[in-house]
Amino acid sequence: MTAALAAVLDATAWRARRRAHEERVDTWLAPHLARRRRGERHPVEDFLFTYYSFRPAQLRRWHPGAGVVLRDADPAEWGRDYRVGPAGVTVDRAAVRARRGESVDWIRSLLAATAGRPAQLGCFGMHEWAMVYRQTQEEIRHNAWPLRLSPEDTAAVVEERGVRCSHFDAYRFFTAPARPLNVLNPTRDTQHALEQPGCLHANMDLYKWSYKLSPLVPSELVADCFALAREIRTLDMRASPYDLAALGYPPVRVETVAGRHEYAQAQRSFAQRAAVLRSRLLAALDG
Repeated sequence: MTAALAAVLDATAWRARRRAHEERVDTWLAPHLARRRRGERHPVEDFLFTYYSFRPAQLRRWHPGAGVVLRDADPAEWGRDYRVGPAGVTVDRAAVRARRGESVDWIRSLLAATAGRPAQLGCFGMHEWAMVYRQTQEEIRHNAWPLRLSPEDTAAVVEERGVRCSHFDAYRFFTAPARPLNVLNPTRDTQHALEQPGCLHANMDLYKWSYKLSPLVPSELVADCFALAREIRTLDMRASPYDLAALGYPPVRVETVAGRHEYAQAQRSFAQRAAVLRSRLLAALDG
């Protein structure tokens, strides 16, 4: 994109956007940082900060995205991914691509492949159950919180329903005896072939892909992906075998017909919203 076609923001406009982004993100960061100072862990709200590698300060930092010129900006404030042009400071798309082009292309290919498939909504969240399958209370990941059912009954649900997980980064946390119960054997090498837009974890991962594409994509889009991922994580854990009612999360009882219907309805809504974000990420890369 040439400078003549770029959007040019004066200092008042871009500082207002930066301030709005920081204020929005601070509503998510403040409770997490307060818990961290107290040495507390929250199995739902802290997940996006502990599972993903983007630090709170990085999420808070605002980037305008490629193709936007900032007037009256100090180039030293923006770092090596920016350059100074005739109208102001802008993302140096060529420099970013030179350093990270292979990663950017890999992400773009994954996003496009996922977008080109129909959403599959028949997993009913069994991936979380497979992560505790045949484990004791002491062995499970979030062992500060009880399971809703006994270990035997939890295992029976997994065995009765089966597991249909296509997402490698969920599958790799399955217990060893749960892996043979999955109808697929996802790997990193098959991720592009298996990722599908109904998957909760694939849609949560839009947050990961958005921040890995920063500063090519605007921080408002990264924040939008984070916001959706927070909601998805809530459903993920409400439908899990954990009893988190004490934290204010009533269960989605996917071991019942009514619970599976509730889960699939929410999953469909998330898939529709994620499709919009996926399209925005692709548009930002292709613009």
